[in-house]
Amino acid sequence: MVSPARVVAGLCLLVPVVVMLWVPSYSKTSPELGGMPFFYWYQLLWVLLSALFTGAAYLLVRRDELARRAAAAVEPVPAPVLPAQAEPEDGGRA
Repeated sequence: MVSPARVVAGLCLLVPVVVMLWVPSYSKTSPELGGMPFFYWYQLLWVLLSALFTGAAYLLVRRDELARRAAAAVEPVPAPVLPAQAEPEDGGRA
């Protein structure tokens, strides 16, 4: 079953991919940062941001998995149904 936490984790993983595939958004040279053209420092910035997004996705999935395990441990396990024992024909006076 897909939980909201797993959907958010998926979006966290999707954001860096979509941003880096949208090349026209960063294919320019200005503004410069420390003499480095925008194209380069923007991509380097996304290396760090991608690590943050991936870490957030990991934490979300891990928390969701722990919650699922805890919920499974709390659910009562139905007692096994034993077949009815037949009484001896002599009423137990053997």
